[in-house]
Order: sequence, then C-alpha cells, then structure tokens
Amino acid sequence: MTAVLELRAARVRYGPLEALHGVDLVVAEDAVTVLLGRNGSGRTTTLRALAGTVRLSAGAVLWRGEDVTRLPAHARAARGLTLVPDREAVFGTLTVAENLRLAARHGDFAPALDAYQELRPLLPRAAGTLSGGEQRILAVARALLSPARVLLLDEPAQGMSPTLAARTYDLLAALPATVVLAEQELPASLRTAPRPVLVHELRRGAVAFSGEAGEVR
Repeated sequence: MTAVLELRAARVRYGPLEALHGVDLVVAEDAVTVLLGRNGSGRTTTLRALAGTVRLSAGAVLWRGEDVTRLPAHARAARGLTLVPDREAVFGTLTVAENLRLAARHGDFAPALDAYQELRPLLPRAAGTLSGGEQRILAVARALLSPARVLLLDEPAQGMSPTLAARTYDLLAALPATVVLAEQELPASLRTAPRPVLVHELRRGAVAFSGEAGEVR
C-alpha cells in the first residue's frame, strides 16, 4: 500500500507534559486507518499532528514522502486534507443548510441529505442549537461533501444512535478517499468493511499495536 501520510518519531508537548513519545505511523492510501485508545492515550493528538493543528516538538510529518512538518494546517488542507475534530466541527451561527452549502462543490448538498435524511427538517435551524448527536451528523455530512482525498475524523459517531453510527461507518468506509478515525473502540461494522481497515492502538502516547481489524479482539 502507498503511504499518504506518515509520522516519524513524532513527539508533541503540551507545556511540561509530553503527549506523544516518538510515534511512528503510516496512513495507507485508500484504506481506513483507525487510531484506537482510551482518553489520554494520544489518539486525538496524533490526529491533530497529522492535520497540522498541533506542532511537533520533535520528529517529522510526511505527505507522500515530502516533509511537511513545518507546513501549517491550512496549507495541508489546500493539498486535500480535511479534519473533523471532536468539538466545534460546525459553524454554530450558520444554519444547517448554510453549513452544508459551504462544504459542497458548487453549493449542491443533495448527497448529504441522501445520506442523512434526518437533516432535512433541520435545514433552517442554526447549527449551534442542535443536539450533540445532530451536530455530529452535520459534521460528518459536511465531510462527505468535501472533495478532500484524506479525511481525519475524531469520534465521528459520538452521540449518535447505534443505527446512525453503523450507517456513518458504512458511509465512511465506502468513500473514495483515505479515511483516518480516532476511536475508543473499533466500530463493529468496520470489521467487515469492503476495503482494508488498519488499526493502530495507542497507550500513553506510544503505539502499542499495529495490525488489521481482524486481529483486534
């Protein structure tokens, strides 16, 4: 598999605390990569390091073999990378329709409504008035509309019902893009995804396991 993104000996510090301790990680093209770990394990920091929203204190980030460690987040986004963080992933003062229109090519957000019919009655509402689960649906719907070739999503189904969560992972697995997810547990539907699902488990800021979804208990 071709590597799209890589971390090499990546270290991240938040003040006196080191969140990543020399992480080596490869994100394969057109696969689903899952970063597993409990809160505080470093999975969210790893996602942000790939996106460029946190800076490395040591190590490197590679984009198709090119060192982009010093490239800011907006420049990585311009190359085709989209990050959906676990919080504040939508524009709260804009309506649901406006959020979708901004994310869509040529303003056509019909595919998002096909994926999530639940958004139709919410279109005129301000996104900031939605429940947590509804905001996650909107955030993922925006990502589905994105032309990005690499999508990084932090717990995309948080707050969703089990049925909606399963649909969300099926949608992400079917995308013609490289997908990276940060999760506390491996979503069950990804064990039978139609393309490779690679798993990296983080513990205390280091990679403790790397393998395929079928190897995760």
